[in-house]
Amino acid sequence: MKRWKNRLAGHSIRHEIAIIFIAVMAGTIILCWIINNIFLENFYIQNKKDAIKDAYCRINEVVTDGDTSSDAFDLELRKTCDMYNIGLLVIDAASNTQISSTRDVDKLLFRLYDNFFRPGNDNEYLDEGSNYYIAKVMDKSTNTEYLEMWGLLDNGNLFLIRSPIESIRDSVNLSNRFLAYVGLIAVFISAVLIWFVTTRITKPIMELKSISEEMTKLNFETKYESRGQNEIDLLGEHINELSSTLEKTISELKTANNELMRDIEKKEQIDEMRKEFLSNVSHELKTPIALIQGYAEGLKEGINDDDTESRDFYCDVIMDEAGKMNTMVRKLLDLNQLEFGNDIVTLERFDITALIRNFIASAEILISQRGVHVRLDEPEPVYVWADEFKTEEIVRNFFSNAMNHVSGDRIIEIKYRLIEEEHANRVRISVFNTGEPIPEESLPHIWEKFYKVDKARTREYGGSGVGLSIVKAIMESMNQHYGVINYTNGVEFWFELETK
Repeated sequence: MKRWKNRLAGHSIRHEIAIIFIAVMAGTIILCWIINNIFLENFYIQNKKDAIKDAYCRINEVVTDGDTSSDAFDLELRKTCDMYNIGLLVIDAASNTQISSTRDVDKLLFRLYDNFFRPGNDNEYLDEGSNYYIAKVMDKSTNTEYLEMWGLLDNGNLFLIRSPIESIRDSVNLSNRFLAYVGLIAVFISAVLIWFVTTRITKPIMELKSISEEMTKLNFETKYESRGQNEIDLLGEHINELSSTLEKTISELKTANNELMRDIEKKEQIDEMRKEFLSNVSHELKTPIALIQGYAEGLKEGINDDDTESRDFYCDVIMDEAGKMNTMVRKLLDLNQLEFGNDIVTLERFDITALIRNFIASAEILISQRGVHVRLDEPEPVYVWADEFKTEEIVRNFFSNAMNHVSGDRIIEIKYRLIEEEHANRVRISVFNTGEPIPEESLPHIWEKFYKVDKARTREYGGSGVGLSIVKAIMESMNQHYGVINYTNGVEFWFELETK
């Protein structure tokens, strides 16, 4: 499980989305940079070739019209040459310069003659028309490569248009460097933005992961809080419904499973329980019935009507014994229902700490009258699977038992302890009271019906010896553990309930 969690943490969807987006963006920028390096120079050269041809068309048109000496033409010529970074030379048949865009006329004239009369073998011809050629040529004097166009104008003049290719390469290199810098900055800024965006997107997904992880532990308290109506929120609402359905189903399954286990044991125990019940009832009712009969005969035969004090005493004894018999019969009937399996145990999820706090609050008057100091842990809510009504009966019996036997410092302490094991998660609730410990020989018998460690003291506070038997029957009906621990200064009764 730990390895699976580590692997999940190492491949978070937030990290994966961020890495994918950053990789796509970086890859796109790198691809653009590669395309620029491969094709941008050719694109620039093609663009420059189109510009030179456009300049040729304009000059040819102006020369044909014969308007080459105007200021407007001169301005247009300089503007075109500056815009496209080109040099221009036009000469007539007598080698007289008609148009020139540079002072270095001799060099252009030499290049023009060289192209016409001694065409270089190293020229890379790019285009040609009926009256012109376009080629990449190397100027060996400067070791510079040019894009040149030469030929005849419509009026028969020779022309040469040239533009350095090195400037194009410089522009391409500058463009690529700029793209690389902008790309790096864009990737960094995008990475930060993508990180925050993916965090916002994956936060509800991580919340759903935590909720589903809690559901695997059978903890259905955590719910998803919807933030809108997108697909993730709809999934969260469906998980909430699934959680509620699972909790209800598990409750029903636990109840059905518990009933099944009880039914299996019920058939084997029912005959023995009937015999034991009849034997115990006849034994326990023998003494109070004899007392009631004796005092009733005394009232009839030996008590004077004027002796009101004796008559009242006899009546009080009869009423007290009848009340004890009534309480004992009621508890025996409850115990009989539990042991015979006629009382259905409904397992549900509730907070055991709240149940105990409410019970202690209801017993405040009795606690104050007895002069007992109650110490109660105040933990976080502890949710258990049990029958809430019967759990309260267990707490009532343990607490009443502690109240009847507390002595010394007169302290009753209620504690909780979580027990986490590989296949089970439980909480142990214990009720401790200061006083005399239970004799060791009596410990195995205290859960038996009608067993009394100190019979005189039990009769003094009206005990029937059935309370701990009821606790035993309830705990066994829920298939849970219970017990008692002796200490030098008191006794601790405990029981355990499932938390998951």
